[in-house]
Amino acid sequence: MTTADRDRPDRPFTPSRRTLLRAMAALPASALVLGELPGMHGTALAAAPPNGSATRYTIVPFLNSDDGTVNVYQSDDATDFRLVQSSAYTPPSNRIRDAGILKHTDGYYYITYTTHTWQDPSTTIGFARSSNRVNWTFLYDYTVPIANLSRAWAPEWFVDGDGSVNVIVSCSTTNDEWIFTPYRLRATNSSLTAWGSPVALSGIGTNHIDTFIVRIGSTYHAFPKNETTKYIEYATASSLSGPYTIHRTGNWAGWGGTREGPALIQLDNGGWRIFFDGYGDSSYYYSDSYDTFATWTAPKKLPGISGTARHFTVIRETVSGGPSLPTGVTRSFRSANFSTRYWQEQSSLLNLPVVSSSSSAAERQASTFTVAPGLADSNGFSFRNAAGNYLRHWDFRARFDPNDGSSVFAKDATYIARTGTASGSIRFESYNYPGHYLRHYNYELRVDPPDGTDIFRQDSSFVPVTAL
Repeated sequence: MTTADRDRPDRPFTPSRRTLLRAMAALPASALVLGELPGMHGTALAAAPPNGSATRYTIVPFLNSDDGTVNVYQSDDATDFRLVQSSAYTPPSNRIRDAGILKHTDGYYYITYTTHTWQDPSTTIGFARSSNRVNWTFLYDYTVPIANLSRAWAPEWFVDGDGSVNVIVSCSTTNDEWIFTPYRLRATNSSLTAWGSPVALSGIGTNHIDTFIVRIGSTYHAFPKNETTKYIEYATASSLSGPYTIHRTGNWAGWGGTREGPALIQLDNGGWRIFFDGYGDSSYYYSDSYDTFATWTAPKKLPGISGTARHFTVIRETVSGGPSLPTGVTRSFRSANFSTRYWQEQSSLLNLPVVSSSSSAAERQASTFTVAPGLADSNGFSFRNAAGNYLRHWDFRARFDPNDGSSVFAKDATYIARTGTASGSIRFESYNYPGHYLRHYNYELRVDPPDGTDIFRQDSSFVPVTAL
């Protein structure tokens, strides 16, 4: 064992499947109504972009330590965000907070943002543009035309079904500077330099801030923060401007209070993910819904950037250059950060020993696998050993077993290819545990959630090479 592997901190305990089954046996029937085991992902499945392409999620948050600049981060699974550029944009004056990002039809990326600290009056929102998400150009500060305006905060992009570009901004007036109302600004030209008169979103009412809206079919779904209760609420309308009906208040989703800055994005698998700033405990969270916002998974902290990133929105793109792995061929898989170590089956378990051309024929055969279309999703991948057994996870340990033909086995044995850290390397995301990756730890292969570190990303990156 090398120092790099030996000196890592212990991982958080993850209960085994057997432990969860025992726990389920002790639960009342009412606790099992959703058909899920405690702590398991239920029906959530990972989904693959087209072969040779990749999903890219981008955020541009300001920092807990500095509201004068923003960093750019990206992720291919909306969980593990990696730094693309630090201090990517600093406005020529004032501050930058609550930056929302848009990929416009002209091919440029745009951000709009709050221009002052929360203590100061702020009657403008800022705009900047970039061709590559890394280098940004200041465009202008726009004075929101509301009489006696005190603060214009947290502008959020919304593109409607007719292609119109809107900004939803929270505004207060001088007679009560801390009571906010959401307004809609609609762009009147394609260059996003002219805006129509502000229109208050009816039905949401005063003392709501950070309103984020998505449209599904003909329904607009709004997620405003109630500034009195400090909870994120839920409302719907048949028109962007309303009237909205607030359906859920208080701790309806289980996210807790002192939460703000909600932002939603639809994932590859069709579910919806909400991100929000847990300013009350200096953390950033995400939670998922697979039933059009009726129920949500328990909130989890974003690995790596929780406690660093503040109020952001997210965009999702499908980009070229993703991992490509042919099927029907044999390959060996080399560790991206331990170049002499390869996947190898040892007593049905997948480990990472040193293997070379001088290793025995049996060792080299045990390090050679057939790449097959995913048993549960042909856009993913499954891996078969010489005996015809498949690589699957069990108790989160990677091992080889005969295919028993069940749906559970097929899902356990399917992995989604994501771009790795080194050139030519691939990360393999579990199909039925989205956000969990094959990684080595103590030179054993298992399926674990990322911790936001470069070490984890390296440990979960493998290079397909000609069979040994």
